[in-house]
Amino acid sequence: MSTITFEDYKNAIKAKYEEEKNGEYSHNLNSPTAANLRNLCIKRFNANTKKEDLLMFESFFEFPFDKNKKNLFGDDELNKLESVKRFFLGKTENPAEDTIQLAAILVDLQPRPFNEYRKQLSAEEKKLIDELRDTAPPPKKEVSLDVFADKIIDNANSKNDELEQIQSPAEMAPIPIATFVAAGEPIKSRIIRYSLVAAFSAGLAIMIYLAFFQKQCMQWSGDHYEKVSCDLEVKGLGSFNVVEPFDKTVFDLKKIKVCDTTAFFNKNGDAIVWYGKTANGIDFFNGHGRHPESNSPLKPVTRYILNKYVKK
Repeated sequence: MSTITFEDYKNAIKAKYEEEKNGEYSHNLNSPTAANLRNLCIKRFNANTKKEDLLMFESFFEFPFDKNKKNLFGDDELNKLESVKRFFLGKTENPAEDTIQLAAILVDLQPRPFNEYRKQLSAEEKKLIDELRDTAPPPKKEVSLDVFADKIIDNANSKNDELEQIQSPAEMAPIPIATFVAAGEPIKSRIIRYSLVAAFSAGLAIMIYLAFFQKQCMQWSGDHYEKVSCDLEVKGLGSFNVVEPFDKTVFDLKKIKVCDTTAFFNKNGDAIVWYGKTANGIDFFNGHGRHPESNSPLKPVTRYILNKYVKK
């Protein structure tokens, strides 16, 4: 008699999932998002009095099912249902047992749980499982960098052996140094491996530089700062347009336009607008620091400054 394994149980759930995608709850299973699976949970358990299923629900979500408390499905519960979603979509190879058991309930696999499933199958069903095992495609294997490097080495060594067999020493003409390096003694695995790692590291370093460092500088642009490439060449602009290292505390500084209705002070009477004098008058800013054009320190507005420059 055939022995039913937990792997067989998982395959049966997957097969039932494909069947149920076209059934009564196709809307929930065709697109098994966490929200759709949550709604399916509520549908399945509303009329479910099976003790094992209710215990499984409590084990998975860590609280008992109560049809009057559907709002208990918060962000944590939705995150847990992501594991069921990945199992249905074949994106995880070793899901937790609780995930498998809940998935069996959602597709209504009969019999369940696993202990019941392996006892109640008929001889014909077990025979069918054996046949499915024989026809199932082998699992995909990931090829590591070491294995990839070893294959390159084997191919190189094979080519070297062929060259040695084709040409005898008497038949061989003088070989240029560059050719000898390629067709001489076998390439060492360490050199290949280091070359691959070095190439990968160089590519990764370039990507990191382009993504994070190329625009880690800033430049004053009339009334605000903009992120720019640190390699930006500045031509024909004033000294205040120089490219400088990015500084978050300075980057948010902006020149603002004010009028007599602008809020200059908070409820405690503290200034929330700052100013700096220039050769052409006075500029107002949304924060303290230094004037980007004159480099003079900014000062908090006062009633005197407002009366003199704003109300006038």
